[in-house]
Amino acid sequence: MTTAKGFTLSLEVIEEGHITNATARLAIGGEELAATGEAQRNPDDPDRPMIGDELAIARALLVLARQLVHKVDEGIAAYEGHEVHVSI
Repeated sequence: MTTAKGFTLSLEVIEEGHITNATARLAIGGEELAATGEAQRNPDDPDRPMIGDELAIARALLVLARQLVHKVDEGIAAYEGHEVHVSI
């Protein structure tokens, strides 16, 4: 049997001068995980806002992914009764 599930992921990007910050939020299992990422443009580089957005988002998503894997580790460890480290 196939089961479809939906989860909510939101991204917010704030650009202030040469610094871009992104926040990624994932609603899952009745709780929310949140992570941030930052990109900083060298003042001598051309202004390409999308590149800063993409880099800040990528960094936030990497941190969020690590948090989610840690949550999986804890869930499996609670069931198995010993420390677990899954790889991605």
